[in-house]
Amino acid sequence: MRRIAIGSLLGLLLVACSPEADDATEARKFPAPRADSQTDRFALLALDCVHREYPNKISHVLESDADALPPSQLTPAFYGCFDWHSSVHGHWLLARLARTDPDTPMREAILAALDRSLTEQNIAGELRYYTNGDRASFERPYGVAWFLQLVAELDESDDPQMKRWRENLRPLENSIVANMMNWLPNLAYPIRVGTHNQSAFAFGLMLDYARQVGNTELEQLLVAKSLEFHEGDRDCPIGYEPSGEDFLSPCLMEADLMRRVMPSDRFAEWLSGFLPDIPTDGSADWLEPGIVRDPTDGKLVHLDGVNLSRAWAMEGILSALPPEDLRRAALQASADRHREVGIAAISAKNYEGSHWLGSFATYLTTKRGISEHTAIGPGNQS
Repeated sequence: MRRIAIGSLLGLLLVACSPEADDATEARKFPAPRADSQTDRFALLALDCVHREYPNKISHVLESDADALPPSQLTPAFYGCFDWHSSVHGHWLLARLARTDPDTPMREAILAALDRSLTEQNIAGELRYYTNGDRASFERPYGVAWFLQLVAELDESDDPQMKRWRENLRPLENSIVANMMNWLPNLAYPIRVGTHNQSAFAFGLMLDYARQVGNTELEQLLVAKSLEFHEGDRDCPIGYEPSGEDFLSPCLMEADLMRRVMPSDRFAEWLSGFLPDIPTDGSADWLEPGIVRDPTDGKLVHLDGVNLSRAWAMEGILSALPPEDLRRAALQASADRHREVGIAAISAKNYEGSHWLGSFATYLTTKRGISEHTAIGPGNQS
């Protein structure tokens, strides 16, 4: 049996060049956004990409010639937005904004896009792909964590249509959770990178999901693994961040995870050892935002994402600190600075960033990581 790994080059070669594809792109018309509405701007970015098949970067292993198929046949729900994980969190963005901004003029288009993608048939196709061959590591941990976040978003809604989509996702959800339950005990070390493979960010999303849907077994496993990996960490070298292609901060994402698994007083003490140089004077310049010199470079534009994710991580961290903690002001000041730089960089002009940055901005501005289901459960207070 031939096994051929398809990487970035093949994905970039899949650009649609037919007149029909161009016409399809031009045919996508959406309502005009409200003046000065960030929400509508982010929604338009996702609406424009969730069903745009090309360009497409697939992470795919061929088992035979029969696996040489276009993305929409491989993964019929999540084939747009350049890659699988961006498609998933693009759909999450739409579900999130439908719930948090019901007055958006994009609402009808949002619901239509979700209804087109999240059918029982499409998710059955996704499940076939995920369970066929040796794909247990497919999109692990980043993409599958975002998928579970999409499930959590729909699960939290009382809307009958969203409940139907949530049920449609359940077979793929169950398969992903089972794989995570097998993987986590075997993961001997944390993955401390600033890109997709980072474990701290994925653990945070998966933990929020587990608490929302009441999966205590997954929750307890994630809490135990987080403490095993990070409870003894000290002096995180945040001065070495960011790396040139980061969109996640290894230090801040770890702290944003740990505030989910420790009570406030214990977390505050842990943070003093982990990031001992957070100022107590309310200053904002203790952490410089990342710089993007070429927004058309798909890797360099990651730094726009690191500014957005740093902002939500710092807001998450300060949300878990006691009200009297003197570090709160500096965390908020730096978060505000990173937010301003990150949101200002979001543009529909360059697909390298537009296919994913709206999701990061939405996670930040809607404070998705700071909600009731991120709170520490009674069993995790010790």
